[in-house]
Amino acid sequence: MKIHANARTCPNSRKLLVRRIEGESWSLVAAAEAAGISERSARKWLARWRAEGEAGLADRSSAPRRVPSRLAADRLAAIEALRRLRMTAAEIAEVLGMALSTVSRWLARIGLGKRSRLEPPEPPNRYERKRPGELIHVDIKKLGRILAAGHRVTGRRKSQVNTRKEREHHGKAGWEFVHVCVDDATRLAYVEVLGDEKGATAAGFLRRAVRWFKGMGITVEQVLSDNGACYRSTVHAEACAELGMRHLFTRPYRPRTNGKAERFIQTLQNRWAYGAIYGSSAERTAALPGWLTHYNFSRGHGSLGHKAPATRLAELEQRHE
Repeated sequence: MKIHANARTCPNSRKLLVRRIEGESWSLVAAAEAAGISERSARKWLARWRAEGEAGLADRSSAPRRVPSRLAADRLAAIEALRRLRMTAAEIAEVLGMALSTVSRWLARIGLGKRSRLEPPEPPNRYERKRPGELIHVDIKKLGRILAAGHRVTGRRKSQVNTRKEREHHGKAGWEFVHVCVDDATRLAYVEVLGDEKGATAAGFLRRAVRWFKGMGITVEQVLSDNGACYRSTVHAEACAELGMRHLFTRPYRPRTNGKAERFIQTLQNRWAYGAIYGSSAERTAALPGWLTHYNFSRGHGSLGHKAPATRLAELEQRHE
């Protein structure tokens, strides 16, 4: 057991105290003064020595012998068992005749405060196609338009007044739609900022993306998207048939299936969309090609061994020659 940092005595000094009193006929007052403790403390250690021997000179636990608020093990087991039957804390409290606050506190302590904790986390489903173009991922990210430079650019709060005036003149800022396309094997990406997310717009973007990949020496075989209306549209299906591509869809409400596009969008937001201060949407759009060239040809990618997507493309082409 640890001895308190400010303790005046330890088992050895207490033994010395007892020896002086019992063996050397020191008075209690003199022995206490020599040990630097009070007469009351000296009397306590002497009494413990006489009652328990040397074991009585050891420190005792300061934990209380009885904790009225401590929950019995069987009650705690009952709370956990009922929780695993997907009962709410209120229902458990009613069944066991306990306070709701007590049940909620113990559910949090055992890690079952949220119902999602009842199911084990789903293991990651990582996959990567072997050939460039075997599968591409497409997705769309909405970004708010920038009407005019704000105070972060101009350094003047008056610019906010100008922005409000332009909003009154031009209407609400609205949205821009960033269409992205990522190759599964190489992580090469193609991006366009377009005015909407309609089926015809998505189909046109897909045609231009396939053309860009073809310029990189990649023949696209399949495309994976979510279940958005533009991807489910007839015009998009016709574009896939025209390009000779198979269209795959993710499971509903499962964005992780299209994880490569989702992760690229996160990087796109952090490094391009929100990675600099722009005076207008046109400035932001004009910065996209340069950043995209950096991403495809210079920036190291963590899942590719910190190599650029273009480097990975060259390696895969040599491997399949």
